[in-house]
Amino acid sequence: MTTVLRTALITGANSGLGKAVALGLAAEGARVGLVARDRARGEAARAGIQAATGNADLHLFVADLADQTSIRALAESVLARFDRLHLLVNNAGTAYPARRLSPDGIECALAVNHLAPFLLTHLLLDRLTSSASARIVNVGTRIDAAMDFDDLNWERRPYRMMQGYAQSKLGNLHFTFELARRLQDSGVTVNAVFPGVFRSNLGGTDGAQGPFWKLVAALGGWAIPSPAQAARRVLYLANAPELEGVSGQYFGNRKPLRAPAQARDPEANRRLWQISERLTGLGVESS
Repeated sequence: MTTVLRTALITGANSGLGKAVALGLAAEGARVGLVARDRARGEAARAGIQAATGNADLHLFVADLADQTSIRALAESVLARFDRLHLLVNNAGTAYPARRLSPDGIECALAVNHLAPFLLTHLLLDRLTSSASARIVNVGTRIDAAMDFDDLNWERRPYRMMQGYAQSKLGNLHFTFELARRLQDSGVTVNAVFPGVFRSNLGGTDGAQGPFWKLVAALGGWAIPSPAQAARRVLYLANAPELEGVSGQYFGNRKPLRAPAQARDPEANRRLWQISERLTGLGVESS
């Protein structure tokens, strides 16, 4: 009998939480796809994970998740490489100190944090369904926010970095709950997870970790959990046998969390879904 390898794909896998999750899965013997924006950093992460685990079945995919053309090319590459896909971890996230637009004319935090997982998941959904049972894990955050559906692109409001980040990440919860509803009885589950506060390079050199948090990390970094510790929450959703068939939940440390009020509104979930279809062109393709 041929052994079927468990195949996983993790976005933002070249550093931080994504790399820690990829390392954990590789250590279990999974075939792991690592999505990175920079090839050199991605290759370095792949080599490091292989050295640490002895698992050579690691596959690097390079993509800019702010660019929908790049996301579509990524999906094509994944489908060509993997005939099965059992786990998709939408981990990549970022924050920007000032409003900037993606190549598609979309505010970048929204483009990377919400629309990228929305589009990539849709493009890989048939492969996940044909590989069932399969799991989708969306990495979220725990900031009480509400999305302004009438100004998602921040054209009328002054842009605020943490508000932009919080609202874009809230999209992960809207997406998780609506997708879970649509995937009932498909063999594919989708859940969101808050990995906790941990040492991160979110947003790179000009991102969300401003001077205050950099000082905290410098003076007391030992007290802030590492990406490896945060990865345990993600790996629990990816692996736990007791979560087989569990879908549409928002987890913290192995326990469900209460989502912000807007994300608990089914009508708001459907509304963002429709807006997201339009912004990614999926509504046009399916019509």
